[in-house]
Amino acid sequence: MRSTRVARRYAQALMSAAEERSILEKTTADLTAIAGVIRGSRDFRTFLTSPVVSIPRKKSILQEVFGSTVSKETLAFLDLLVTKQREGELAGIIEQFHALHDLKMGIANVDVTTALELTAQQQKALQKELEQRTGKSVRLRVGVDPSIRGGLVVRIGDTVLDASLSHQLERLRERFARGAALPH
Repeated sequence: MRSTRVARRYAQALMSAAEERSILEKTTADLTAIAGVIRGSRDFRTFLTSPVVSIPRKKSILQEVFGSTVSKETLAFLDLLVTKQREGELAGIIEQFHALHDLKMGIANVDVTTALELTAQQQKALQKELEQRTGKSVRLRVGVDPSIRGGLVVRIGDTVLDASLSHQLERLRERFARGAALPH
C-alpha cells in the first residue's frame, strides 16, 4: 500500500511538471518506452532494484540507455528517482502516471474475457456499447478463457460484470442447493 502511495505521489508530480511545460504527450510516450524496457528485461528490473549498484553508476547507465530516446525532462526525472533511491518504484510510478493520464483524457481501461476469440466487428460493437454506458472513451483489453464456457466477463476498474455461462450455471446450482424454485 505504501509503495502505491509513493508511486502515485511521484506520478502526480511528474504529471504536473509535464503539463506545466506542455510536454504531457511526450512524457507519456517516454514512459511507455521505459515501461517496455522494464517489462522486456529481467536484467534491467534487477539493476533498478539492486542495492549493490551505486547511485552514480545507476545514473550513468540510465543516461546511456535512455539518453538518446527520451526527453531531457524525463531523464531528469529518472535522475531524481535514483537520487531519492526510488528507482525501484519506477514501474509502479509509470503505471500510476498512465492511470492519471487516462483519467485526465477520459479513457476507461476495460478488461473483457470471453470463451472464444471475438471478431474485430464484435470488439468494435462491444467497445461502442461500453462507451455509451460509461460515457468515456474505452480502451479494450480482450482475453480468452475457455473455462467461462460462453458469454463474457467485463472488468471496469473495481466493477465486474459477469455474464459468463459458467457464472449463470453456478447461480443455478446454488438455487437448486437451496431448494429455490426456478424462474419461469
